Formats: sequence, C-alpha cells, structure tokens
Amino acid sequence: MPVGERLAKRVAALVNCSRREAEQIIEGGWVQVNGQVVEEPMVRVLDQTVRVDPQANPMALAEVTLLLHKPPGWEAMAPPGAANQRVKPAQTLLQAATHWAQDESGERVLKRHFAKLSAGVPLETAASGLVVFTQDWRVLRKLTEDAAVIEHEFMVEVQGEVSAEQLHRLNTPVASARDTLPPVKISVNSTSETSTRLRYAVKGAHPGLAAYVCERAGLQIVSMKRLRIGRVTLAHLPEGQWRYLQTHERF
Repeated sequence: MPVGERLAKRVAALVNCSRREAEQIIEGGWVQVNGQVVEEPMVRVLDQTVRVDPQANPMALAEVTLLLHKPPGWEAMAPPGAANQRVKPAQTLLQAATHWAQDESGERVLKRHFAKLSAGVPLETAASGLVVFTQDWRVLRKLTEDAAVIEHEFMVEVQGEVSAEQLHRLNTPVASARDTLPPVKISVNSTSETSTRLRYAVKGAHPGLAAYVCERAGLQIVSMKRLRIGRVTLAHLPEGQWRYLQTHERF
C-alpha cells in the first residue's frame, strides 16, 4: 500500500480549496516540503512539513513561450522523443540550467513550462539563432497563420568578397520563379579579408532559400544566424540558452 497521502490532498486541506486548485498551486511552485519546492501533485507525504506560500494563486498558471538561441546542428522542429544518434532536437536544450540569468521577464522557472511545447517556426539544422517554443495557442496561431507576412532577419556569412554585381543578383528575383519565391532584401553588413557578412531579410520562414539565392550568385555560405522573427529579436541571448517571451513582446 502507498505510504502517506498525496501532496495535493494535504495542500487542499491546508488552504481549504478543491483538489484541482491544490494541484495548480503545487504546479505553480508555491509549495515546499521540508523546505524544498515540490511541483508534482502526486508526491506522497507522511510527516514532512508542508508549507504553502501565502501568495499562492491557483489562477496564475499562464501558458508560456520560450525563446531559444539554437546552436548549429540542432533540429528546431524535431520533438524530444525523436532524439537519436543523427537527430538532436533543439527542444531538449530547454532546461532550468540553460535559462538565461539576465532574463528580464520575472517568470519563475517551473517544470510545467517545459511540457506540451510546440515548435513555432523552422530553421535550418546547420544555422543558429532564434527559435520559438510555445504552450500558448494564440502565439502558435500567429506564427502559423501569419507565417507568410512575418519578416525574418538573418546574418549570413559567405566566403570572400561580394561584388556589386553579385549583390544585385542576390536581390533580383528569378524570372521563372517570380510567383513561387518570395522577394528578399540583402545588404552587406561587414567585410573581412576572408569573408563577407550579409544582412538578409525575407517574409516567411523558407528553409533553403538563403542557400539557393547565394548559390545563384556564386557565393558559398559559411554560417547563418536568425536574428529576428517579426518584432522579437535575439538581442544578447547567448547561444544554447533561452528566455521567456515578455508580455509586451509581439511577433
């Protein structure tokens, strides 16, 4: 027979609420057992000290959106269960240990924030940069239904110097594919002795498009990073770390 009683039952008795409200309080990180936060309502307790934060609010559980700076080599859209020797789902990088210390959202990191996440927009496996995972159906609908009109901005590094003729070719649509390929805006950001960094903007997520237009111009991509999705930017988020989408931010 199980020893003790479920934590949710103990909390319900302590604060005089329903079992469901007790579960929400626990999942919200408001409950400590012997001084340690416990977020699992099914945990059993016997004679341990259970303390409920006086500020606990069972209605405060909001759906969250997480922004990750994906490193190269990780699959943006692969579910965690698809992990194997060849596939590294970027979602598995979302852990308490990789939360950006300078996150200004004020959100407390909870285990429930890593559950039932949907990948928002694709990004090439070899590329790095901003990717979105959300529990909020409104955010997911915005990213999918308005995908064709949301602008994405990248920094694309190519080998060698980019001539004026090549830059013109990069920004010129293919005549035979005018109706299928979206227009792009590409400008030179900086140059070095061995490479050129291009700022590349396009409406909609189009994996492979940057490689195609660069190949047409005789350029070879060295690296690519997504800097922005709509009005949400990567900013100073370090590679391999994540932060919460703030309430005022909109794609």
